[in-house]
Amino acid sequence: MFLYNLLMINICSKEDTLKKLEILSDAAKYDIACTSSGVDRKGKEGKLGNNVASGICHTFSSDGRCISLLKILMTNHCIFDCKYCINRKSNDIRRACFTPREICELTVEFYKRNYIEGLFLSSGIINSPNFTMERICETLSLLRNEYMFNGYVHVKAIPGSSDELLLQAGSLADRMSVNIEFPTESSLKKYAPNKSFNLISNPMKKIKDSIAMNRLSIGESPKLPRSNINKYIPGSIFNDVAQIEGDNILKSSLITKQANVRPFVPSGQSTQMIIGAGDDSDYTILMTAQNLYKDFDLKRVFYSAYIPVNEDSSLPSPGTAVPLLREHRLYQADWLIRFYGFNARELLSKEEPDFNTYIDPKCNWAVKHLEYFPVEVQTADISRLLRVPGIGPKAAKRIVSSRRHSLLDFNSLAKMGVVLKRAHYFLTCNGKMMYKTLLDEKYITNRLIMLGGNKNFQQSYQSKRQLSLFDDFGLK
Repeated sequence: MFLYNLLMINICSKEDTLKKLEILSDAAKYDIACTSSGVDRKGKEGKLGNNVASGICHTFSSDGRCISLLKILMTNHCIFDCKYCINRKSNDIRRACFTPREICELTVEFYKRNYIEGLFLSSGIINSPNFTMERICETLSLLRNEYMFNGYVHVKAIPGSSDELLLQAGSLADRMSVNIEFPTESSLKKYAPNKSFNLISNPMKKIKDSIAMNRLSIGESPKLPRSNINKYIPGSIFNDVAQIEGDNILKSSLITKQANVRPFVPSGQSTQMIIGAGDDSDYTILMTAQNLYKDFDLKRVFYSAYIPVNEDSSLPSPGTAVPLLREHRLYQADWLIRFYGFNARELLSKEEPDFNTYIDPKCNWAVKHLEYFPVEVQTADISRLLRVPGIGPKAAKRIVSSRRHSLLDFNSLAKMGVVLKRAHYFLTCNGKMMYKTLLDEKYITNRLIMLGGNKNFQQSYQSKRQLSLFDDFGLK
């Protein structure tokens, strides 16, 4: 405890809470996912509540609601020297550290003002992984048991911390994540010399096994629930995963149903990979993501486009364009793997390892496999319908349900949510296409590129970034 107090004095002596918030919410903004964008909404007469974008990111609940989270670091002090990280120990930056109670008070006060519905807590590493994880667990314990906060909490697990601390954090958090950062051991060693795949995969496996054990203890399947559409797709990786580990847990344990067991990480675990810092191809990244889903039953893999902030010969120089469009394509491909039954090897290969940034991955796959098209909507099964660009899981289920009672036409498909401007190249209704279309790869590719020609993610970075309460709204 004396060492902790000494560190607090050295790192952030006489820093008031607002100053710490400025430093540590700003330090967290580089950890960007597709759900990380600020929202500012002033109060209006006759309406209840308002919103500010102070290091706020978003997640989505199982019913589709968007939840605003206070996203901060416990500290930006770190004993590691990862080349890509703004908070690495060799950088000369302002450092600060919250106490567990300060984080709790900030979270509760922001919640009372309707700014947030939950907390996203990460941290640099003070002294050691175990020391830092102890402070995180103390924060969660205070928040849940003393402040009685029942909102959503996402916490980053610290690689290298003990199993006991991981279990304690998991019993208090809704979601945990251990960031893998790079898709290969060689890249991780190059850019994060203090980390290794074993250091990251061990807590991932512990969290996965603990989730499975907890679900079995309350009489549920050891695997996390997935989209209902997956059960209709024979090729889905989530149907192919063997249940051996869950079966072994069940056979080796005398487990009875317990009604009052607190869920362990009920929203599952996630991870993140940095895009554009190294030279790994999209194929390597996507194959690693697919293996992570299968091996660790992850809920999400996040892809974070690298923002060049450090001077290093092995990294893109500051001022280099942020690869947001590449990040966007990887998210689209990830969605195809999770909800459409695609395999990473179908979307990319060693011969063609990177996505065509001009069209989305599903369209790119379709134009390269025209032998499967056109698909007849009156007879195709749901797995084939999901391969058609412009048809999503909801629309596919509506088609299968509606065609039992009547013949479908293109107008009815549009009402079901089919995006005909893409789908009409690959569909027939009762044997007829919407327009006379040449099934030629080059012709269809050019037409699809024209459809997306007005979208320029690269130039719109300033409007897509996570906002700052201090820089963007002038609060000092």
